[in-house]
Order: sequence, then structure tokens, then C-alpha cells
Amino acid sequence: MKKVNFKSLVAFFLFFAVFNAVAQGSNEHVAAVGNSYVIGPGDVLNISVWKEEGLQLEVLVRPDGGITFPLVGEIQAGGSTAVDLSATLVKKLKRYIPNPNVTVSVVKSMSNKIYVIGKVNRPGEFITTGYMDVLQALTMAGGLTPYADSGDIKVIRRTASGTEVKLFDYDDVIDGESLEMNIILQAGDTVVVP
Repeated sequence: MKKVNFKSLVAFFLFFAVFNAVAQGSNEHVAAVGNSYVIGPGDVLNISVWKEEGLQLEVLVRPDGGITFPLVGEIQAGGSTAVDLSATLVKKLKRYIPNPNVTVSVVKSMSNKIYVIGKVNRPGEFITTGYMDVLQALTMAGGLTPYADSGDIKVIRRTASGTEVKLFDYDDVIDGESLEMNIILQAGDTVVVP
């Protein structure tokens, strides 16, 4: 019986999972993103108020995170979830409409970007529509080149308190060890492959 190469099998399943997610979840319509997606600049939102034809709009989130909506005026959408933004709009619209029913959905996700640079086959900027871990990001970037230092990959994350660097050892994770290194990436993270 022929022995199965574990690394090849894992790489195949990762490629298939990412390919399938990209094929099914195009950025063109991310209609129901869920309660945890954080709205950011560049996202396109569909906001509708039930039984109010003039209050059904697609709006673009500006670079400062703000949007303009009739009756409400300027409102900060960036940094909120769709549920949070809906609740804020309900509160502000109550002055004009009794018991408004507001629905907010993300039509196009453009703010959830991660970057993969260094010794990968297709370095660049990638827009993610959901949760993506480091292995999936490396797969989207075409995998490591033969010259990559697979044991010294870093994830650089900017936070309010400064810059964090998280280490990632590709070989250990592929072998099923140190799986805690395969973190979920956040918008703005940069994966560096030396």
C-alpha cells in the first residue's frame, strides 16, 4: 500500500477550501456577513427602513468611516457591526418615524484587507469575506517559493497600543504541531515571508 504524504494532503485540502470559499463567496454580494463583521472604509452598505421607500439606499462608507443617511445626516459606520449600526439608526430615526424597522447589510466588503509579502508566489493585497487564518492567506498568495524561510514567518498587526509581531512556523503547523500559531487574521494584518 502506498504511503500518503501528510503535507501534500493538508495542502490540497487548504487549497480546495480557499478555492471553494472564493468561488462561492465573491466580494460582489456579501449580503449576510453576520454579527461580528466590522464595517470599514470602502464597504458598500444596503440600508433600508421598512415601509419607507425613500429610505432604502446603498451607501459607500467614506475613508473616515462616516456615511450620510436621510433624516439622520452624518453618522459613523466604521468600527460598527451591521447590527450596531442598525440600532444606532433606529435610535436616531425615532424622532421622525414611529418604531422604525431598519435593516443594514454589507453588499460589498472592501475594508477587510490583509497583505502577504515576501517569498510567496503571488504577494499582494487580499480582500477577505470572512475569517481567514495564516495558512489560508498563504494559500491565496500561491504558497511559499523554494527560497522562503518557512520557519520564520511573521504576522504584523497594528493595534491601538502599538505593533504586535506574531510568529508562524509553516512546517510545524503543516505537521499538526503548534496549531495555535495559525491565528485568525484581522483587517490590516501583514504576513511577512522572509
